[in-house]
Order: sequence, then C-alpha cells, then structure tokens
Amino acid sequence: MIAGHFGFAAAVKSRAPDTPLWALMLATVWLDVVFIPLFVVGVEKTERAGDARSGYGASIIHADWTHSLVGMALLSALLGWLASLPWGRRPGLVVGLVAASHWVLDLVVHRADLPILPGNAGGLPLLGLGVWRHPQAAMAIELALVLAGAWLYWRAASRVVATAGRGGRAAAVAAVLIAAFGVLVLALDVTAA
Repeated sequence: MIAGHFGFAAAVKSRAPDTPLWALMLATVWLDVVFIPLFVVGVEKTERAGDARSGYGASIIHADWTHSLVGMALLSALLGWLASLPWGRRPGLVVGLVAASHWVLDLVVHRADLPILPGNAGGLPLLGLGVWRHPQAAMAIELALVLAGAWLYWRAASRVVATAGRGGRAAAVAAVLIAAFGVLVLALDVTAA
C-alpha cells in the first residue's frame, strides 16, 4: 500500500499546512523505513502467501517489531518527538499521527500478520483484515487514497496561493505530480511479480 500511504500524507498536508510535505511523506512510510534494515539483516521477513492470486499483495510480512501495534506506537512517538524539535508541538503531533496511520492502513489490506506486541511476544492473535486477498478491491482503495490526497492537496494549495495573490499553476502542477507519481507507484507495485 505504498501509493495509498503517500496519498494519505498529501491529504493530511491539506489540513496541516505548517507541516512540511516531505516530512508527512516520510512519516507515512516511517515503519517501512525502519523495517528495511531489519529485513536486510534477517530480523523481519516476508513470505509468499499460499492463497495469493497475483504478485500485488501476495506477501505475508513478518514485521514483528516495526509493524506490531506497540512497536508502531513507539516508533510513531519517536518520529513525532523528533519532528517537534524543529517545527513545534502541533507539527510534531501531526507527524506522529501520520506515522501511526501507516499501521491503520496496513491493518485494512494485510492478511493476519500484524502482531500486537513487539516480536509477537506472548503469541497473541495476529491482526489484518486481508483486503489484499482481493487485489482489485485493494487497488481501488489505494487509487482512491492517491486521487483524494492529490485533490485535497490541490484545493488547499490553491487557497494558499489565491490568498497570497499568486497564480494557481504551482498548486495544480504539484497536485498533478502527486497523482501521477502515486498512480505510477501503484502500477509498479501491481505489476511487480
């Protein structure tokens, strides 16, 4: 759900103009940024789901540290605190909440592979609604997030430039780029085997 995460960040930017867009984009994939080195060294793993019909959403992700409910809360709080240092309390809170949104969006699409406690301590039930089992539905959700995020970003940016007495071309270009690159990332994700 990479593209969907970025679409969500663009939507949040429309409501949090004092928070840099790049910080929101980083926040929305923060759990994956931390996941990558842990994956490289073998702490977290992926495997192909036995019921997968396509490459898109075909993985069971054993991100037992970064994508556990408690791990997400700790990582999100850390990033929010770091963001509050240069930008203040409200942008820090926004960044932290956007980082946490990653887990909520993953909950919708992941198969039951999201643990509650780090390292899946206690062997509690794994969470995930499994929309990835239905690739067309998952793609539709992700595309809707990208397009809605680009549209909300465009509306907010258009208001800002209009208030400043400038033309709206930059706002439109930025929104088109958000939508175009979001659709491109989704297409690459869907066509990867």
